[in-house]
Amino acid sequence: MTQSQQPSEQFLTYEEAVKVDAALLQTHEKFLTRLTISSLRVLKHIAEEYGVVIEDLTPEQIIAWFEKDAKIRQEQGSDAAFLKW
Repeated sequence: MTQSQQPSEQFLTYEEAVKVDAALLQTHEKFLTRLTISSLRVLKHIAEEYGVVIEDLTPEQIIAWFEKDAKIRQEQGSDAAFLKW
């Protein structure tokens, strides 16, 4: 991840990455911390698209959202999708 990426394109800011790296955690714990922060960011985005709070998201909504984002990536290219991988 580079510092020049747009906030919507990165799931862990540079500052957050530095804080996680500095944390007194083992490597696998740092990975899980990064994954959790990134997941929170994705869940916030999904909840916003559905107009609900994160707590009200259902597994079905999350699956449907990932399917929709994958379809956008396939049809319009990765730049049009929310997830950039």
